[in-house]
Amino acid sequence: MIYSIKGKKILAATHNQGKLEEISALLGPLNVTIVSAKDLNLPEPEETEDTFVGNARIKAHAAAQASGLPSLSDDSGIEINALGGAPGVYTADWAETPLGRDFVVAMTKTHDLLEEKNAPFPRKGRFCCTLVLAWPDGKDFVYEGKMEGKIVWPMRGDQGHGYDPIFQPDGYKKTFGEMDRWEKNRLSHRAKAFEKFFEHFDK
Repeated sequence: MIYSIKGKKILAATHNQGKLEEISALLGPLNVTIVSAKDLNLPEPEETEDTFVGNARIKAHAAAQASGLPSLSDDSGIEINALGGAPGVYTADWAETPLGRDFVVAMTKTHDLLEEKNAPFPRKGRFCCTLVLAWPDGKDFVYEGKMEGKIVWPMRGDQGHGYDPIFQPDGYKKTFGEMDRWEKNRLSHRAKAFEKFFEHFDK
């Protein structure tokens, strides 16, 4: 079987609007039609793995089986050296509150933990992204990207989503939260994963 997605309908296996917008922008050159798991009212599968690729595979295959469409999932998060790589795959969990996800709460928790540890500066870390594209027949492809940088405080910028306002990528003076999505999409961990994706599928 030839696995090609040009001109096809692709399911973005996410309920996260910010992530959906970034994926849609990055996929634009392939002339694909994108629908999201939220659009189709698909349930969010339980993410039971302790790696980005494991959880990305769960989401992609669940969506492909439920929809019958090639499904692209993204599992991503931030790893902070002084916290032993945390929050890592639990990045979104740190934002959970009784009223839903609040990343200001998550970023504040991150800063407080770094202060408690008296972590030295610069407080290095990285954003990680793993993409999995799964077909209804069970085949999948995996693409990974990372962006190194440092954790800053206070929060800066109101662009992007998640932990973007406290992450300053190496070589830049702005945080992801201070960059418009076009600038961020050129250099982010997700952009690096998509570079590998395009090497495979832009044919």
